[in-house]
Parts: sequence; structure tokens; C-alpha cells
Amino acid sequence: MEGKLNEKNFKLYGLIFIILAVFPVLTESNYVMHVSILILYYTLVSQAWNILSGYTGQFSFGHAVFLGIGAYTSTILFINYNITPWVGMIIGTLVAILVGLFIGFLSFRYRLRGAYFTLGTLAFAEIMRIVVQNTKFFNKSQGFLIPLDPDPTKFQFESRTGYYYIIFTMVVILTFFVYKMSRSRLGFNLIAIRENESAAQSLGVNTFKNKMIAIALSAGITSIGGTFYAQYILYIEPGNTLGTDVSINILVPAIIGGMGTILGPFIGSLLIIPLGELTTQFFGGYAGVNLMTYGLILVIVILFLPGGIVGWFQDRFGKKE
Repeated sequence: MEGKLNEKNFKLYGLIFIILAVFPVLTESNYVMHVSILILYYTLVSQAWNILSGYTGQFSFGHAVFLGIGAYTSTILFINYNITPWVGMIIGTLVAILVGLFIGFLSFRYRLRGAYFTLGTLAFAEIMRIVVQNTKFFNKSQGFLIPLDPDPTKFQFESRTGYYYIIFTMVVILTFFVYKMSRSRLGFNLIAIRENESAAQSLGVNTFKNKMIAIALSAGITSIGGTFYAQYILYIEPGNTLGTDVSINILVPAIIGGMGTILGPFIGSLLIIPLGELTTQFFGGYAGVNLMTYGLILVIVILFLPGGIVGWFQDRFGKKE
């Protein structure tokens, strides 16, 4: 049965891969390409969040801090020191990993769990936003306008197709990594911690070490998404990289699609990003309508689909294999 299930999974992944790979050829609309890029972008950062919160059960409400680190590090290095964002992305990833390990050490060393860990990450993100918003080095609340220079070596492209294939490649690599991780010893350890941390520890799982690995991976990958976001939008400021709504936008796709699943973040992004664009178009004059829409969907999912869309399909059809 396992072999048959894996074969079906690979066919599904292969079909999704082919559709996404040829999608730019099928459309000439810049707006459709923009929405497609956003879907893949939120798949990336939500999957990064999923590594920590979905597989380990450590619910983070402050992942904007890692996204902001990636965006600001690559941008400042590019504008002030003429260092290509490709290099800035690597440096930002390392900085985000260090910050993630710092947060993880303080949290996991003193065994913060549940709501306490969630509030801790939220507080750290808010502190970071306030510091950036009031520090001249970060250009305070004005942020940075990134100079337009369509050059692939500078992480900029003449058309949206270039950005699409960059984020598509990132998502494919990350999805493959999460697929392998979920079937490795690390993945089994993280799931055991999520289900019952005390029991996992009694069975010999080094819970502190595994959670530190998870937060480091999650932070680094989210930072990569921050660099991509900065180079795609070409403007960053504390609100669009470090705000609480940024953290919400990161976690919502994984929750709706299915926490702790491989396709959950993608399915969730595929649903809420177009929906968010539609609500913005029709109710653009009302601030926060998209967040209200996300909140309504979250309530529905929590009440009727606690395992998310993918989890519901697995429960309903997986046992019939």
C-alpha cells in the first residue's frame, strides 16, 4: 500500500510541477503572472513556517522578523555597498539563522511552549519592527526604494517571467527538501515532538537539538523569501516586512492548506492569494478587508477542517487506499 501511495504522490507532484513549469507560456497577462508569483512566494515562506510550526508544533507568530532580516540585509548591502542581492541573500540567511538560534535558545532552553512561545515570537518581532522604525541606519519608517536596474546579476529582470522562474525553482527545491525531511529521522523526531514532547524525550529524542534545527531551517528559508520580496517589490519599509500582518500572511496558507503536510502551504496559497486579490479589487476602499477574509476562512477551517484542506483529503480518501 505504501508503494502505491508513493507512486500516486509522485504522479501528483509531477503533474503540479509540469503545470507550473509551463504556466508562463500559457498566459500573456502581467497581472496573472503577478498573482502566480505571489502564490509561489507565499508557498515558500509558509512552507518555511511549516517546518517549525507544522512539523514541530512550535507555533510562531513572529516570522516577519526573519523575512525582514532577509529583505533589509540584502537591500542595505546592495544600496550602500553595491553588493549583489544574490550575495546579500546568503548573508541575510546566515544572520536570520543566528537570530533564529538566539530566539530558539531563549525559548527552548526555558521550555516555552504553546501560547508562551507564540507570544514570545510576537514580542520579538514587534521589538525588531520598533527598532528598525526608529533607527537611522535602517532609514526609519521611510524604508528603502531599491533602484531599478534589470540585470539578473543584481536579482532584477526585465519581465515577471524571470521572477517567476526564480521563485518557482526555490519552491521546487524547498518542497523536495521538506519531502525528504518528512521521511528522515529529523522529520520523525519533529513529528514526535509535536505529538507529545515529553514522551518523545523519554524515548531518547533530543528535543532541544531538534527544535533548534527546525527554527534555524525555518528562519533561514524565510529570510530567502524576504530577499526575493524586496527585489520583486523594489521597496521595503517596516510595515511591509516586519508588521504583524506580515506574520499572519505567512502562517495562514499553511493552516488553511494543512499544517505538517507537504502540499498544504501551496494549496493554501492557491486559495487565499487570488481571493485576497479579488477582495482588494472589489473592496479596496476598506482597509483590512483581506485580513478579515483570511480570518473568516481560518474560522471555517478550524471549525470544519482542523487538519486543513490536505488533511481533510488524507482523512477522507487516504484510508481507502
